[in-house]
Formats: sequence, structure tokens, C-alpha cells
Amino acid sequence: MNNNINTDNQNNEIEFNGVKYMRKDLIPTNSQDGDIKIVVLQRGWVYVGNFYRGDGTDCKLTNASNIRVWGTTKGLPELVNGPTKTTVLDKCDGVVEFDWLTVVHTITCNTSKWVGKL
Repeated sequence: MNNNINTDNQNNEIEFNGVKYMRKDLIPTNSQDGDIKIVVLQRGWVYVGNFYRGDGTDCKLTNASNIRVWGTTKGLPELVNGPTKTTVLDKCDGVVEFDWLTVVHTITCNTSKWVGKL
């Protein structure tokens, strides 16, 4: 078997058979590129953050917070336009990872209303 392996000068990236791989510690955990979504998971867990769905059923939220208290009068969808004065968010350090099969539903948020609140 002839495997073609190349690395960059700083060993931060490796190419194996034409596929590039990056060191895990160099991938930003607070990336803000994905759509901001409220994600309701099984067992009543509710999170908000930048949502990514990877290959298969792997999902993650970066820059995420657990919504401990909704603080709404019209239900969870009221948070589409940002948290209310009485919403309680618990910042999650790192990345929240979960399987797509544990998602009850997602709500896409108005990103401009959540800037600086996650």
C-alpha cells in the first residue's frame, strides 16, 4: 500500500492520501460562524449557541450557553430576538456536543439580536 503523507513546516496540519487534517487543539472552540440556534434536547436540556451539524449524526454548539430560566411570557420562541431581562444563561466552557437523534427541535435565532449575549 502506498500512502502519501505530507506535513506543514510547523506540524500543525497533515495531509494523508489527499485529505488534510488539523491538530484538534488548533480548532477554535468559540467560533461564531454557524447560525445561532436554540436547541432543545431530550430530558429538557435547552441550549443556545452557534450550531453545526457534522457528518452523520454528530452536532455541536460553540459559544454556547444553557438556558436555565427562559424569562418569557410567550414561550421559548420569544427568545429568537435575544434574551429577555429575566432570562438566565449559564455559559458553557468549551463545545457542547450531542447526537442529532437527541434533538427535540431547534429554533433559528436573529443573530444580530444575540451579538454579545452569548
